[in-house]
Amino acid sequence: MRILVVEDDAEAATAMVRGLTEAGHEPTHAVDGAFGLLEAQKGGYDVYVVDRMMPRLDGIGMVETLRKDGDQTPVLFLSALGEVEERGRG
Repeated sequence: MRILVVEDDAEAATAMVRGLTEAGHEPTHAVDGAFGLLEAQKGGYDVYVVDRMMPRLDGIGMVETLRKDGDQTPVLFLSALGEVEERGRG
């Protein structure tokens, strides 16, 4: 499975990429939402794992842009935000 990991925390991203690789997946890491958007627009991913809060372009903005362009790739949001409103927004 090709997985795009969009995460600005280097330690968290390294752990995710390592675990996904060990599980037999093909992860690609993007360091923020802007780079994630560019990478996602290339196509070919089975799922996006996206942090909510990132510099330049947050995860919600990235996915909203992709959805407007017709990209329906499933998304798993990572977030430290726990409010019901924030979870619903994702």
